[in-house]
Amino acid sequence: NINSMSSSARGTLEEPGMNVRAKSVLNKSILDQGWYEFKCQLDYKLDWKRGQLIEVDYRYTSQRCSCCGHTAKGNRQSQAVFKCLACGHEENADVNDDEKLEL
Repeated sequence: NINSMSSSARGTLEEPGMNVRAKSVLNKSILDQGWYEFKCQLDYKLDWKRGQLIEVDYRYTSQRCSCCGHTAKGNRQSQAVFKCLACGHEENADVNDDEKLEL
């Protein structure tokens, strides 16, 4: 999501942001990219090589269980740990995300 990647790091008066200048430079480079042209070129190359692009809905992927599909904010106990509240499936959060993307 380009909007969240390029959000400001300014913070507030009570909690000022950190590394604001570095984040500003990163934001500019992200927003300067031609994302539409990149997608067009990717589609063209995939057609040429008879490939296939599968677009994935990224919303709630970190909260969705790869075993039963249950989605809840409480499933993601920390940055590293995923434990499903419905079926009890527990594993590394990155592994849980990867399993949903396998074809």
